[in-house]
Amino acid sequence: MTSESGRGEGGADFEGVADVKGGTGRAGGGSEGGEAVGWSVVRAAVPEFAGRVQERFGAYRHHVLATLRKDGAPRLTGLEADFRYGELWLGMMVGSRKVLDLRRDPRFALHANPGPGTDLSGGDVRVSGRAVEVTDPEVVARYAAVVKPPEPFHLFRAELTEAVRTCIQDSCVVLESWVPGRPLRTIRRTSDDAALQVE
Repeated sequence: MTSESGRGEGGADFEGVADVKGGTGRAGGGSEGGEAVGWSVVRAAVPEFAGRVQERFGAYRHHVLATLRKDGAPRLTGLEADFRYGELWLGMMVGSRKVLDLRRDPRFALHANPGPGTDLSGGDVRVSGRAVEVTDPEVVARYAAVVKPPEPFHLFRAELTEAVRTCIQDSCVVLESWVPGRPLRTIRRTSDDAALQVE
């Protein structure tokens, strides 16, 4: 959806982002999925890990979004993710099924494009949480002025409940996972391990 999908924070000021629905980067807790936080909160809590996640998304433009159909079944569709001004943005065409899904149930998962081959350079990365639709006309207009997506469009801001990165290091599978309010968790294992090595 954007020309700078996943390409970093950008440089221009983006006033009013903290004022859109969802408040200051936190979409309150709740029993479904726990606390959800904006990307700036992830970067502040685990900056090195967040940098690896954002870099992985930035390697390719198109990624895979999972939403929930009306009957609860998963729906997978392509999407461009845009990290900009401390937020992770999801832009969608008017009338798309994923928009209807997210309006009905905001939970989502976003999987980074694995790229060609099987080496998964940079690791296998996914984030999940809740998508908050941005309806403030001024915020949408400011976003459109910088990103220049095809219009009209729907804009959602991602509030994350989990970020996960899996990679191979020294013949071990290394899984890094983070959820709001907890430290980064790292698990290392090989196919011969009888038990997980949790750091």
